[in-house]
Amino acid sequence: MIAAILLAAGLSRRMGQPKLLLPLGGRPVLRHAAERLLAASLSPVIVVTGPEQTATASALAGLDVELVGNPSPEAGQATSVRAGIAALPPGTEAALIALGDQPFLAAEVIPRLIDALRQSGRAIAAPRYRDGPGNPVLFGAAVFPELLALGGDRGARSVVDRDPGRVALVDIDRLMPQDIDTPEDYERLRSHEEPV
Repeated sequence: MIAAILLAAGLSRRMGQPKLLLPLGGRPVLRHAAERLLAASLSPVIVVTGPEQTATASALAGLDVELVGNPSPEAGQATSVRAGIAALPPGTEAALIALGDQPFLAAEVIPRLIDALRQSGRAIAAPRYRDGPGNPVLFGAAVFPELLALGGDRGARSVVDRDPGRVALVDIDRLMPQDIDTPEDYERLRSHEEPV
């Protein structure tokens, strides 16, 4: 069983409003991200939410996702990673950690990460885009204890960087998926809609 953890508890300080609930192509940003994970047949899809839990539930209505609250998102992204890992069911083989503010993840990325993890025998599979390493990252169960021990705002990147020898890098011939941090980012994504 390969699960997904969708990080959606950020406080959107640079945006000035809940960025994951903003409309994009007629649907909330977060719904796009969740639909990409469901389309890849990941299960369960755990969405780690912050203070906007009711609005988040509404944005994801009808999708087969599980909401898990992060009681202290202000303490950094690591708290969301820990909440998501702690919510995984027993027997989970691996978990993909994805960002709620990357709505246009290319369909090829997740299957290629899964193949790389299984075929390489390594503990982590991470994408390397034309412009560098990025998200989402697939973590095997062997590193779940490290993810549960994370602190600070660096998220799971420190686990990836700790031992490059255990990471299967997957070259993706695309630019890194755009994320949304500022009003300018949002306008750029709105104007381009789905990138190729």
